[in-house]
Amino acid sequence: MLKKLHVNSENSESVSLWFLFWNFFKIGSTAFGGFMALISVVENRMVRRHKLLTHEDMLDGISLATVLPGPVAANVVAYVGYRLGRTNGAVVSAIGVLLPSFILVIGLTIAYLQAGEIPALQKAFAGFIPAVVAIILSAARRMSKKAIKGWREVVIAIIAAVLLKVVGGFYITVLVVFGSGLVGWLWLGDTKHSGQENSQAQPIQESIQGISWLKLSVTLLILLSFPLLSMIPLPFLGETSLAKLFVTFSGMSLMLFGGGYVFIPLIQEVVVNTYGWVTQTEFANAIAIGQITPGPILISAAFIGYVVKGISGAIVATVGIFLPPGLLMVTCSHLLKHIKESTVIQAALKGIRPAVIGMIITAAIVVARSAEFHLGSLVIFAAALVALWRFRVKVLLIIPIAGILGLVLYSI
Repeated sequence: MLKKLHVNSENSESVSLWFLFWNFFKIGSTAFGGFMALISVVENRMVRRHKLLTHEDMLDGISLATVLPGPVAANVVAYVGYRLGRTNGAVVSAIGVLLPSFILVIGLTIAYLQAGEIPALQKAFAGFIPAVVAIILSAARRMSKKAIKGWREVVIAIIAAVLLKVVGGFYITVLVVFGSGLVGWLWLGDTKHSGQENSQAQPIQESIQGISWLKLSVTLLILLSFPLLSMIPLPFLGETSLAKLFVTFSGMSLMLFGGGYVFIPLIQEVVVNTYGWVTQTEFANAIAIGQITPGPILISAAFIGYVVKGISGAIVATVGIFLPPGLLMVTCSHLLKHIKESTVIQAALKGIRPAVIGMIITAAIVVARSAEFHLGSLVIFAAALVALWRFRVKVLLIIPIAGILGLVLYSI
């Protein structure tokens, strides 16, 4: 029997690892509608129903997840699991919430790979691509409302888009991320107002007991090694080996901020243009498949891993993309107050966010080029864009409808 763990909070209650796994498995099976939908379900179960955490605890976790790299929803789940069950709790919670989507992605990937022999399925998957373009552009539009507040942010976004489109390459992508962070710190930092805000800020109570600086330092060094290893040529690793998959996805996982959509241009550049693990069409369909699962969009990594190395590749790619950000989230829980109040981090993010918008737009253009040269592609794209912008139809419905339209329109 799994041992029970006691919650270190005013609402002390015995919580087993099975309780965490099963509850997050149910959440991961039903929380369609994006990362905020998933977070809302977590809050409903753990705060309102079971009263294991307070609303303040959840807000602290969400705030921390938004300033750290990686998928926001998965990071919040790791935070909640850690609060309720320490390290083991974080692990079983993350596995529970990702497992349903992982299983669904593997099933859909197998169906997709067999579609080459079935013309009808080919047409349905072809219909996904223009819809994915509309979804990516819609995400860029939505995020730009908060990220782009003036002409300086517009300049950063344009430069990032041009660099990625004209020069491209993995190292340029990394350079854009870190360079825009530096520009944000130097150009967009508002030390005058930030100082006033920090002086008036209410003290944030540390909710998790601290760990030794030695353990903290070792953990951060291990995390730093992930992106460093991904940038250093390692000729002794086979181009399609499991080790190469893990190094690549774990390195990418710590390089971008702001949720799943911001990863699209980086992953696209690496897995399509740098290593050629999947084609542009396959990548677009990987994103589409990730969209119709209840989990984070980065579960699309399982598709890519499966294409490269079967089920073991899918597992390794998924672990690689989710493990480092989750580990960083748990580690930084001990530094919650300092991270949230850091003017340097906030200023750097002001530069990174508009750069990411530019990169996302470039990614949409590249994905669009892989769509069928057919009037049906334009119809699906326009219909998806109107549905998203005008009627706010959920992405979960956009993808299957696009597949049906593809089946009909590409047959004409």
